[in-house]
Amino acid sequence: MDILLVATHNQGKLRELQTILGDLDITLRSLRDVGIDTVVDETGNTYEENARLKAEGYLRLSGLPTLADDSGLEVAALQGAPGVYSSTYGGVTATAQFEYLLKQLEGLPFHQRLARYVCVIALARPGHPTEFVQGTWPGVIEFEPRGSYGFGYDPLFYVLDQDCTVAELTPEQKNAMSHRAAAARAARSVLARWQAEGWPQPTSL
Repeated sequence: MDILLVATHNQGKLRELQTILGDLDITLRSLRDVGIDTVVDETGNTYEENARLKAEGYLRLSGLPTLADDSGLEVAALQGAPGVYSSTYGGVTATAQFEYLLKQLEGLPFHQRLARYVCVIALARPGHPTEFVQGTWPGVIEFEPRGSYGFGYDPLFYVLDQDCTVAELTPEQKNAMSHRAAAARAARSVLARWQAEGWPQPTSL
């Protein structure tokens, strides 16, 4: 059985990946599924560094080939901020982050509020260099939050070709077009190659 550890406790993320990778006949396991409670600290300064830390850290802990991701919001007018620090931007959380971000963009017209979501996936297997893939999702920062789906900055992230914010898309719609979905589709090609080469077997701990 080809087993891939996904560095998450989020069952929703696991189901999203299962949908994209289902035809590869790979069994996905979450950290909870394999009994790992250890938290690998994300101390990197880039998405790649954080994804690598998690993928390689959980590979060492589990002995299993591991997929890990890191993602964030990049706003052009803020020189790419909040970026890798999206979850701690402004030193605040939840809706206070909306207010903080909107304050940074105060007075800017719609066409100067361009942004994108970025997701980097790291794929680690025993005895080989870690591999990376990336997905992006372009958009614009709205003037006020809209919608009740999603999480993070989704209520502020307006998707031009959908004429709504991410938070106004259903979870199914979001999962079909998001930055994470794009990265997962790219990861699928890497995993298919691993299968063709001979799936890496778990290492003994």
